[in-house]
Amino acid sequence: MSVDRVVQKWWHQEVEGGMRKPVGVEDQYARAADDDMKILVVGAGIAGVTIAQLLRRDGRNPVLIERAAGEGHPGYMLALMPMVDAALDDLGVRQIYVDNSIPLGRYGFRSHTGRMLRRDSMAAVLDRFGDYRGIGRGELMDVLAADGCEVAYGTTVTALDDSPEQATVTFDTPAGNLRLAFDLVIVADGIHSATRELVLGDRGVDVVDTAWGGWVVWASPDVDGDMGEELWGAGFFLGVYPVLGQLGVFLGGPSEELKASPEVFVDSVRKRLKTISPRTDRVLRAVADDPAPFYWPLSDCRAPVWADGRTVLLGDAAAGFLPTAGIGAGMAMESAWVLARILRYAEPGNVERLLRHYESSQRPRVEAAQDTSRNLAGLMFRRSSMLAVLRDIAMRVLSIQVAIRPIQRLLRDRPDPDASAAAVAGRLAPRS
Repeated sequence: MSVDRVVQKWWHQEVEGGMRKPVGVEDQYARAADDDMKILVVGAGIAGVTIAQLLRRDGRNPVLIERAAGEGHPGYMLALMPMVDAALDDLGVRQIYVDNSIPLGRYGFRSHTGRMLRRDSMAAVLDRFGDYRGIGRGELMDVLAADGCEVAYGTTVTALDDSPEQATVTFDTPAGNLRLAFDLVIVADGIHSATRELVLGDRGVDVVDTAWGGWVVWASPDVDGDMGEELWGAGFFLGVYPVLGQLGVFLGGPSEELKASPEVFVDSVRKRLKTISPRTDRVLRAVADDPAPFYWPLSDCRAPVWADGRTVLLGDAAAGFLPTAGIGAGMAMESAWVLARILRYAEPGNVERLLRHYESSQRPRVEAAQDTSRNLAGLMFRRSSMLAVLRDIAMRVLSIQVAIRPIQRLLRDRPDPDASAAAVAGRLAPRS
């Protein structure tokens, strides 16, 4: 499926189809007239929609804005681990999620020359913690917005004055400039967040640039619909990840080698393989044949602070992940759920204290997961043939469980935001 067709599908489903409804800032703000707190959410991606919808389920009326004027993200595949389950349950969309995703039961690993080295059961590794499922990004956005989600499109924050009393925000909207006061601002506008710069000032963001990138395309499904597989090559990476009704494909390599064209790079990959399975052949053809594959530069970011006064960073704006461990979207949704639970105990007078508590409790979890992604990138994104041979030898004897053991610890030691927030807020129960 080409990027153009994916964008058209996204626009029809999420905007025209009624999942995400264009509603201006002033109209959304008016709905919050009687709220105990006025809340702004910047960014209508996975983290932003999750937190906005959770707050709405809790009876608040946050203003949700999105810089895109209409065209959405072209879409890619996601493998979501069980840390998303709590958010889905609180949103009341677990069954919709199940209906629009597929279980990922197996993981296949191919040698750098293309031969299948091993197949491992993901169910045996993760089932005791919950569901591990594949879903397209567009389908996930539909799930999160199933109740209807109001968004002000084509809207950005141009100034943010955060004082002890309130945060005053200046917007650039399709109708002109606008200035409004909020008790809380949640910045969730992605890894390249412009709003984050208004919050951090000259405090720099830590970035890991792998100097690799890759193309994302879609291919038709096959008989191994429950098996994701990866091929860690010498100077390239090929991943195939099933979602409902199709296969997500990622072909990556050093950025300078990808400048020519997908077709040229696919040819170079074929020449390095001694074994080309039917699935490998088909997905490589899908990359070469797609007229406009989505390009993904492989870098991440880590903000030095999350909470600053009445403003907090969330999702990729706080910690943007490399896709190597398949956990970035899951951690963004978990963080949104933790923050929403903590905010049940919030009122204008304790917002700053609760935001600092949120950062101190959730940031170590997120950065531990991000470290896992960074460590895997160091193993996967290599050009050396000798290292590729050594990796193959190691993978013959090591199961996928070894690679994701840090993630298993995160799944085992889940956060309990209600207990901690109650203590910090000095309240025995959340707001009713």
